[in-house]
Amino acid sequence: MKKTTHGAGHPAFYSVADAAWILGVDRDQIHRAIRLGVLPLVRRRSRLVIPAAALRRVLDGGAR
Repeated sequence: MKKTTHGAGHPAFYSVADAAWILGVDRDQIHRAIRLGVLPLVRRRSRLVIPAAALRRVLDGGAR
């Protein structure tokens, strides 16, 4: 998936598969986090993606 860049060459959005790889979990756990409201899912150009800022919050330990 081609990622829109934000800032210094960092992607602004990640696919579910990319987010799972970054977090070291499988895609089912990402889908569960989306259902529980821990991770937002947005539509960008007809694709469902996770904002990079939300993924950074999870990586920093502030999931909510």
